[in-house]
Amino acid sequence: NQTGVKCLWGTTSLFGHRRFMNGASTNPDMKVFAHAAARVKKAMEITLKLGGENFVFWGGREGFQSILNTDMKTELDHMAAFFKLVVAYKKELGATFQLLVEPKPREPMKHQYDYDAATVMAFLHTYGLQNDFKLNIEPNHTTLAGHDYEHDIYYAASYKMLGSVDCNTGDPLVGWDTDQFLMDEKKAVLVMKKIIEIGGLAPGGLNFDAKVRRESTDLEDIFIAHIGSMDCFARGLRQAAKLLEKNELGEMVKQRYASWKSALGERIEQGKATLEEVAAYAKESGEPDHVSGKQELAELMLFRGVQ
Repeated sequence: NQTGVKCLWGTTSLFGHRRFMNGASTNPDMKVFAHAAARVKKAMEITLKLGGENFVFWGGREGFQSILNTDMKTELDHMAAFFKLVVAYKKELGATFQLLVEPKPREPMKHQYDYDAATVMAFLHTYGLQNDFKLNIEPNHTTLAGHDYEHDIYYAASYKMLGSVDCNTGDPLVGWDTDQFLMDEKKAVLVMKKIIEIGGLAPGGLNFDAKVRRESTDLEDIFIAHIGSMDCFARGLRQAAKLLEKNELGEMVKQRYASWKSALGERIEQGKATLEEVAAYAKESGEPDHVSGKQELAELMLFRGVQ
């Protein structure tokens, strides 16, 4: 009440203690599963008491090192059962905080079940949890999965599954999670552009899950890093708003898909066309034109937009 500072989200560590070396909700030992459940129960209660608006699950140990000693389907079933216990307890608490899953492909486990946004969304839909959870995207994890920085933000947002963003970045020359503060305005523009397009992130938000470099040993370095990255995202927000207002990129993309506004295109999208009908159209219309993707023009529009 004195500061106006709110708790964005709560979580608990289900990966640091050695009892979780073989997983938490996916552990072959039910006793470990129970210990993980107890930690989450307490963390949910604390998050509620603090007025937390989200609760995050990151499965750093939910995976395996070797398939030889792993029953993958059983472990995924157990992870789903764990999440269903969480959903039920949230209702029992009367909590309104949003439940989030944070994807990451590897580290510390070799193969993690929450590989990327698409994998997590498929898991949630498979087990009927898609209405109870959204995603907390950390772009450094996204790049470790072999995607561009903004990829999982756009993917999750496309299906209304983007819940919050850990807005850090990584080093493309190393194969692990470096948790750096973003200072790249272009990436910030791409992220904020999508967030504006979906009407914001609330009750999620932008969180700095980042740290200064080992060699940055002065106390002021912590402040410099936070100020710099906050300014980067603030400028990204302003430039993204200008891009959307100008709408050159939007018009370019709209024109690229214009053929789908034809009668047949709309019938296909609505699921009303038949394969025979579409094949007949291909025969009648002849060879398609070779239409340029205009990637360089799109990049120029973005470049000019961040000046």
